[in-house]
Amino acid sequence: MTALQAGKFEGRGEFVAALRHALLQACTEEWPELFCLDASFVDWPWSDAEVLEALKRWARAGRRLHLLAEQFEEVRRRHPRFVQWRSTWGHCVQALAYGPEALAAVGPGGPAALFFTRQKLAVSKEGVLEPAAGSEPALSVRLHDKQLWRGAVSMNAVDTLRSAEYFDALAQRCCESFASTTLGL
Repeated sequence: MTALQAGKFEGRGEFVAALRHALLQACTEEWPELFCLDASFVDWPWSDAEVLEALKRWARAGRRLHLLAEQFEEVRRRHPRFVQWRSTWGHCVQALAYGPEALAAVGPGGPAALFFTRQKLAVSKEGVLEPAAGSEPALSVRLHDKQLWRGAVSMNAVDTLRSAEYFDALAQRCCESFASTTLGL
C-alpha cells in the first residue's frame, strides 16, 4: 500500500477516499490508537469491506478506536456491518457522544470531521515539541467545511497535536454511547 500523501482535498468523494486510505494505512502500520470525530459518521467508509477486514486484523489487546459523535443512530442505520464488527471487537472501541453544550464549551473553530493517530511527542533541548525518538510519523485528516467538503491530509506533528487537543477537550465533556450490545427484555 502506498502511503497517504499530505495535501488539500475538495469534494465528498475525496474526503471519503482520504479517510479510507488513512484508516487502511493506520491499521496496516498497527497504530495502537485511532481517533475519529464526526457529528454522525454517515459519510465514513465504515461499510467498506476492506476497511472492516483491516480493522479485524488491527483489533487486539492494547488497541483502541476512539469514536466521538453527536449521535450514533445513523451509524446503526447505515453501517450495519460496522455495528456487527463493533459488537465483536467492543473491547477495542470507546464511543462517546457530545451535545451542543460540549461544543459550546470547547469553542468555535473545530473541524467538521477528524481522523488522526496519536504520535508520541517530546520536548527538544530547544524547548520545541517534536516527535519522540522511535515514534511513528504523524497522520491526520481534517474536514474543515462540510458544505463544500474542503479539508486536508497532514503528516505534520503539530497538526496532529492540535487535533488531539481539540479531541481531548471535547471528549472530557462527553458520555459513553453506542454500546457494543443491546440488552433486550
